[in-house]
Amino acid sequence: MVTGRARRDLVIVGAGGFGREAAEVARAADDSWRLRGFLDDNPALHGREVDGVPVLGPAEAVHDLTGAQVVLCTVNPRVYSSRSDLLERLKLPEDRYATLVHPSAQIATTAEIGPGSVLLANVVITARAAVGSHVAVMPQVVLTHDTEVAELATLATGVRLGGGVRLERGCYLGAGAMVREYTTVGRWSLVGMGSVVLHDVPPLEVWAGNPARFLRAAAGAPGRPMEPAPAPGSS
Repeated sequence: MVTGRARRDLVIVGAGGFGREAAEVARAADDSWRLRGFLDDNPALHGREVDGVPVLGPAEAVHDLTGAQVVLCTVNPRVYSSRSDLLERLKLPEDRYATLVHPSAQIATTAEIGPGSVLLANVVITARAAVGSHVAVMPQVVLTHDTEVAELATLATGVRLGGGVRLERGCYLGAGAMVREYTTVGRWSLVGMGSVVLHDVPPLEVWAGNPARFLRAAAGAPGRPMEPAPAPGSS
């Protein structure tokens, strides 16, 4: 595709599922990005290709790729501070971070999206919604009018936010979660998949159910121990 606009080099930190999805966004917007490769801290991937994209080295190699813009694409509900940890490790200036938006996303002209955020296919953002930096927005998420999503939040597939909802720093909303209008989800809290949030969720808590209720203190946030992996054969 020829548009007269120069393509920018892009490096994706994280070669897992979310990183691979971000690569597909870059491919779909092929008049904007030239995908240089992944960076990943798994040494077994170095020098290999993932979905046809080379893995160039560990995350710190981003400092050798000075001409490329960067997105941090790690997502894990068991340790959902991973992007925050990378941000602190790499200490890149804000202008190094790209914003990736799939061409199928519908973004209002009055909406704002911060650097480092990634919006996957069929996301809808309506009037005067604001998405902060380094936010992960999975397919078919809907953010309605006047919602505010703070930096480092994660919205899994099919999340729905009513008008005026506020998501604070680093919170994680599981697939299909719905949040009532003018409700707040506190910093580094986790809302379980399919939950219906009718009341404010305090910081550093896990809520789930319909209606959503407190389950326990949040693990996986900064300064909190990671939740144990499930035993083999468990759901």
